[in-house]
Amino acid sequence: MLHVQNVSKLYRLYRRPADRLTELLPVVKHHPPSEFWALRDVNLTVEPGEVLGVVGPNGSGKSTLLQIVSGILEPTRGRVIAKGRIAALLELGAGFNPEFTGRENVFLNGEILGIPRREMERVFPAIARFAEIGSFMERPVKEYSSGMYVRLAFSTAIHVDPEILIVDEALAVGDAIFANRCIKKFEELKERKVTTLFVSHDLGLVKRLSDRAALMLDGRVVAYGAPSEVVNRYVGLVLERQGQGEKVEATPGGTFRHGDGASRVQEADLRDASGASVRALEPGTPVTIYVRARAVKLLENPVVGVLIRNRLGIDVFGTNTRIEGVELGEVAAGEIFEVEFTFDCLLTRQDYTLTVATQYVEGYSQDWLDDALSFTVADSRDVAGLANFKTKVAWRKVEYEHSNR
Repeated sequence: MLHVQNVSKLYRLYRRPADRLTELLPVVKHHPPSEFWALRDVNLTVEPGEVLGVVGPNGSGKSTLLQIVSGILEPTRGRVIAKGRIAALLELGAGFNPEFTGRENVFLNGEILGIPRREMERVFPAIARFAEIGSFMERPVKEYSSGMYVRLAFSTAIHVDPEILIVDEALAVGDAIFANRCIKKFEELKERKVTTLFVSHDLGLVKRLSDRAALMLDGRVVAYGAPSEVVNRYVGLVLERQGQGEKVEATPGGTFRHGDGASRVQEADLRDASGASVRALEPGTPVTIYVRARAVKLLENPVVGVLIRNRLGIDVFGTNTRIEGVELGEVAAGEIFEVEFTFDCLLTRQDYTLTVATQYVEGYSQDWLDDALSFTVADSRDVAGLANFKTKVAWRKVEYEHSNR
């Protein structure tokens, strides 16, 4: 279990190094330092077995928070209550001695954590297998590539039986195969009730792995809750900061919409073959996504798009009128335009959400409404994955012919 209670971190910024000394001498004139709060009153709780993902722009305080939780930095105010052994994988280069070999660094890491050498000798083969760096295990770490370093550091962190795992962008420099292996390991650790706090700029990964997520901005937690909702808000804030004139607002359902307001989505609906509104579908049946919007100003060929996500917030299918080769032409201010997307439901048994948007041809949003509605696909068959293709199976018995040669 991990509790972060009212944690703040202050840095005093001096104009020049000598000012640190003159500040201690009251008779000497000096320039007072400026203050920079890297963190302000951060409160977080991560339960046993829970995965909390932290997102936010660079400089928002994410890495500082992880360093305080790991015990590398002391908070200026507040406290961290951590029950259990902490294993941390922070920025590249932290924790390993570059002059030592990979093997030596593994055992050094175990000593730092207070793990008996006999126990580290027992788990070392598993660490080596997971890292897959071969003979480089006996080479100095300074000769490693960034990917090799992360392989070894991540493998060491997860094999020392941590009760709390702290990870800062560990998968950013790994290849696809290693990243997939790490994801499976995260899921395994979750089943073992390992508390996990990780920072990532991969929003899809945050949605997939996290039970909850936190959005940090200017040293504060500005959003905290379901991963899909936090990520949606973060995306909206990014677009708002890009100077596209987009405004971000919360909807009554707790999700977020953004855009410059040139048009406004008035209705989004899911309909069956008869035109009736539905929220439960069966695989293979036709379904229509209906979108109704109003132009606020004169529009030249606006684009209407739809996006289906699963319950983890992972994009499953998305398209728009531009992709489908449909042009809406000129739409006058005040005019209503309606678009229907019809296709067969080829989704597996899960819960899904529908996001709808109106955009410019260049891709900028006029009105983007995240998770406008949710729906369920019900199926008696337990098909794996996301897609439920119409499948025909042919089979035969082939008589075995024994030939004497």
